[in-house]
Amino acid sequence: QVHLVESGGGLAQAGGSLRLSCVASGSIFSINAMGWYRQGPGLQRDLVASITGSSTTKYADSVKGRFTISRDNAKNTVYLHMNSLAPEDTAVYYCYAEVIERGAEIRGSTEYWGQGTQVTVSS
Repeated sequence: QVHLVESGGGLAQAGGSLRLSCVASGSIFSINAMGWYRQGPGLQRDLVASITGSSTTKYADSVKGRFTISRDNAKNTVYLHMNSLAPEDTAVYYCYAEVIERGAEIRGSTEYWGQGTQVTVSS
């Protein structure tokens, strides 16, 4: 079993910054892609940013130039550095990881999700 735990959410003022972290733990052989989605009030869950095992990144247009995703493979951790925050960034942020579990390498990866962390940006 694998668990993802997010941290770093909270309240920020417009123009401010926050850093989210997500640590994967459990029976992990390796992790392919990791990333972040967010879901605002009454909205669907949308991709914010993703990063592959070789550190290729992808961003939603709405966060390009403001958010940076990174990962520490030794710590099974993905980060989301959020700068120039705006009220429209208010959402619950969820991390995910495509995990190849130990002893199940042939089966391929399984997608796991964190429980979500609230980010609220005030104007």
